[in-house]
Amino acid sequence: MPQVAIAEIAETTHRALTAHGASDRAATLVARAVAEAESFGNRICGLYYLESYCQQLRSGRVDGQADPVVTRPRPGVVAVDARFGFAQVAFAAALDEAVRVAQEQGVASLAVSHAHTCTALGHFTRQIAASGLIAFGATNASPIVAAPGGRKRVLGTNPMAFSVPDGQGGMALHLDQSTSAVALGKITMAKAAGEAIPEGWAVDAEGQPTTDPEAALQGALVSAGGARGWGMGLMVEVLAAAMTGSTISADVKPLKAPEGAPHDLGQYYLLIDPSVQPGFGDRFAALAEVIASDPGARLPGEGKVAAKVVDVPDALWAQTQGFAG
Repeated sequence: MPQVAIAEIAETTHRALTAHGASDRAATLVARAVAEAESFGNRICGLYYLESYCQQLRSGRVDGQADPVVTRPRPGVVAVDARFGFAQVAFAAALDEAVRVAQEQGVASLAVSHAHTCTALGHFTRQIAASGLIAFGATNASPIVAAPGGRKRVLGTNPMAFSVPDGQGGMALHLDQSTSAVALGKITMAKAAGEAIPEGWAVDAEGQPTTDPEAALQGALVSAGGARGWGMGLMVEVLAAAMTGSTISADVKPLKAPEGAPHDLGQYYLLIDPSVQPGFGDRFAALAEVIASDPGARLPGEGKVAAKVVDVPDALWAQTQGFAG
């Protein structure tokens, strides 16, 4: 298994995307997201997605040349139409305006509509936090999660992310998780490896719990924490789909299918300026201190450091180089 520098992953991904029809800006932003995911060990959102990006650029399922349109429907609202292009490009087009509005108003919402999958949602909330703002993000995906007691795929894995700035350009807290019991990619990875999955991840086509990844892929995932996670997934769906005017999960085609209709997904962000509450820093520090006083406990994201070099499976790196020509 080769060790590959993150900078090389970004550069090779950029070449692969431009070779398949992405603009230089789109390729730069998406490659940055891919490289960041790899640097934090989030392989499901890294090079694992490059094949589908390239295939969908060629088929037209994602528009690599799309020029997002940013609007201000209300004083505290920023909206950006991705025009069926990459979510990273649309977010970048609207970020500065959304930050400015949050700093002026104390809080702002940023709605990204008609976008390709954003993969790692925390990639975006991390950028908001770097501006000194608290960030909450939500996005939906193709249907894979059944309601408690059901077997029909209704929701996507519907992740949410929450980032709190540390006042020095970094993050004091960073949470990025799906509302399903597990990400779909872990099921497909288990199937490829010929491994069973833990009970509690999924149900089969009849709605019965299963440890067989193939049966799980024919069935549905379950929500994290049962009905409570299901409720959180519904909350994410309302924000990501209804509040952006994008497609509900039930109508989204499989995200990695080479051809088909655009993803047409939404991402919804809240940007909050913590300086509106003068005591915020002291209160957060007190909370962090209580958690740190318990051996083994930590804040989400605490201690995570981006790697500069990572291991990449031989077949995956060979495929990546092949896409890059």
